[in-house]
Amino acid sequence: MGRSARSGAGGVLSGVRYFFEGLGWVARHPRQWLFGLVPALVALVLYIIALVLLGTYAGRIAALVTPFADGWSPGARDALRFLLGLATFALGLVLAVVTFTAVTLAIGGPFYEKLAERVEDDLGGAPPEPDVPLWRSIARSVRDSVITLGYVLMFSVPLFVLGFVPVVGQTVVPVLGAAVSGFFLTVELTALAMERRGLPRRRRFALLRADKGPVLGFGVLAFLVFLIPFGAVVAMPAAVAGATVMVRHRLAPG
Repeated sequence: MGRSARSGAGGVLSGVRYFFEGLGWVARHPRQWLFGLVPALVALVLYIIALVLLGTYAGRIAALVTPFADGWSPGARDALRFLLGLATFALGLVLAVVTFTAVTLAIGGPFYEKLAERVEDDLGGAPPEPDVPLWRSIARSVRDSVITLGYVLMFSVPLFVLGFVPVVGQTVVPVLGAAVSGFFLTVELTALAMERRGLPRRRRFALLRADKGPVLGFGVLAFLVFLIPFGAVVAMPAAVAGATVMVRHRLAPG
């Protein structure tokens, strides 16, 4: 099948199907779902603390970056800093959504590696793990997550700013934002299964870019689910399971 066909509507729908296959797998293995909730709950607590602190100090941050407004009238100065503080907190929320997966996977690496391995065992057996020292594997995962975060920021910050542009910010930007966030969510969620196959970061990115249909279908649906309050926590084990199925069947079989 050609790449263009694979990246069309059928590819998008197949990505959606992989997400639901992950949901089905954890529904059949509720203990594994509970097992996968632990790191997601830890990450949630950390993010709640961080967002509460950001909300508490957003006004002070706005004041620090707008010293030029000190001489303005109180009404104009306070309005500017309120809007800037609100924008700062909103940007923090956006970054929380797009980085939650990477942080949760970093916290719960052993949990999700075991979960992904059990998914593969159910599908016929997991490939052998690469003979790489643990410290090197951890260092590589952290480095790859930081690089991915850099890409996320490179796209998310300009899109966030464009969100304030009338019409475009309420129509085009949300669609582009969901696509970008979905793509990078898939990058993170497929990393476990791809690393097990010995695929370096550049090769993983190349495979994902070459088959955008299922990647976006899976990732955008995951992104929308993660926007639901506590959705990221509840759905994280299913997302890892679904990403593992997708890698095995479509992106890097074998």
